[in-house]
Amino acid sequence: MKAMIFAAGLGTRLKPLTDRIPKALVPVNGIPMLQHVILKLKQAGFTEIVINIHHFGEQIISFLQAHQNFGITVRISDEREELLDTGGGIKKAIPFFSGNEPFLVHNVDILSDTDLKDLYDYHRQSTNDATLLVSQRETSRYLLFDKDNARLCGWINKQTLQTKPNGFVYHPEQHEAYAFSGIHVISPSLFRYMDGHWTGKFSITDFYLQTCKEARIGGYIAQNLHLIDIGKPETLAQAEKLFE
Repeated sequence: MKAMIFAAGLGTRLKPLTDRIPKALVPVNGIPMLQHVILKLKQAGFTEIVINIHHFGEQIISFLQAHQNFGITVRISDEREELLDTGGGIKKAIPFFSGNEPFLVHNVDILSDTDLKDLYDYHRQSTNDATLLVSQRETSRYLLFDKDNARLCGWINKQTLQTKPNGFVYHPEQHEAYAFSGIHVISPSLFRYMDGHWTGKFSITDFYLQTCKEARIGGYIAQNLHLIDIGKPETLAQAEKLFE
């Protein structure tokens, strides 16, 4: 099974830590974020991982070499010349994902207790082009899914009432609102929707929202999910307690 870890971010929320190391190597309980995610993927049965790099990318390469890639196949998608955001990062990595086999995508700054193998198997048994791990976690921004077919159809910021895509109207009786986890599974069938104007730097969430009328993008609802975004200082301490 294949996976991709987003490890190219600048980590601006974690300054001054990230003035000298990449966000992916910021430790949680003495273990770098990247190592936590790699070992979780390995435990779930993933044997090939693509990692994108940008900020202090050479430190990530050296870290992986020092640990013999943790006993799995690791390939580097090098974005040191240009940071491509999540969607552009996936598009650049397309050559690593030939054939029809789905791959799991995981933000490096997300720690959770979700069963990644269950998510992956759910996607494989579905007809989705992409399956997003979502939950009823409290947040201001939600992905919206059609209650009739469980497909992604929109996004809302419940504080500002802004919606996406343009012209989308939120109807609580028609739409289920869930928080996105930063973990998803993609089939190569999705790549054809990245042709055309989807070039260079772009967000995968924006891509999903602009193509969800054509592409089959579904949700996997995680019950009682424990998840922490450790990309900001105030959550690092919480993560150390939850995952000690």
